[in-house]
Amino acid sequence: MNIEPQNLTRNVSVRIKMGSEEFRRISSFVKSEAGLLFTEQKAPMMESRLIKRLRILDLSSFNDYCDLIENPDEIQERSELISALTTNVTSFFREPHHFETLRTDVIPQLQKRMREGHPIRVWSAGCSRGHEPYSIAMELLAADPAFSQHDLMILASDIDPKVLQVARQGIYETADLQSLPEGFQERFFTTSGDSNRIVAKLREMIRFNPLNLLQPWPMKSQFDIIFCRNVVIYFDQATQDALWPKFQNATRKDGWLFIGHSERLTAAAAPQYASVGMTTYQKTS
Repeated sequence: MNIEPQNLTRNVSVRIKMGSEEFRRISSFVKSEAGLLFTEQKAPMMESRLIKRLRILDLSSFNDYCDLIENPDEIQERSELISALTTNVTSFFREPHHFETLRTDVIPQLQKRMREGHPIRVWSAGCSRGHEPYSIAMELLAADPAFSQHDLMILASDIDPKVLQVARQGIYETADLQSLPEGFQERFFTTSGDSNRIVAKLREMIRFNPLNLLQPWPMKSQFDIIFCRNVVIYFDQATQDALWPKFQNATRKDGWLFIGHSERLTAAAAPQYASVGMTTYQKTS
């Protein structure tokens, strides 16, 4: 006969649940802090991503976590929160039609500006782990190696400092390189086993900086090209309405704006641009 001792303590794992009030507090915070819009349908996703933070911090409830992030001194955890909730799905040469336009229509104009002595400025807003700005840089150098000797700078920004650390290293697994054009891996990467690093001359073209699009933008000069793809879609309509005019002001006349396949310019911003392709615009005034 098996008799279970009455004083035996069982190791029971109690699951921490996020209630509607905690969801409201967290979603309200990330909206005000980063413009991110989370509907109630996304509550399970938010809970699953943040439960890891509670375990790391040894917190017993989402209420305690809310108290923590609402403390203005908790700058580090606020950053961890945004990092946990932002989606960083990306790849080299994502949305290939944009890079076709860059290759055939934009780069010849940039070459003309380069010959005339104009500086060239490019911005990858929401650059994630670096695939987008490196793709732009590869396309530029493939078309004309002289770009690497010119006054050319690619600004790559993201709200998440963790993905910027990855981007600065420029190291990717071989599986990440499947979407590269033929010959680009040999030309623009050094390979060691399954580790592939962007070559130095390409890395030197790009400046990775953290930037919250809802905060004041420190850039003073206008850009020849802005890639802001699949970023604005995560904001509510009011935030989008406020951001598009800022991108318009940051684009020089005849400059180019590339946006995500599910994004559209607002009625106020659209008259300043001519549509020149699928989610591709050129500033006209």
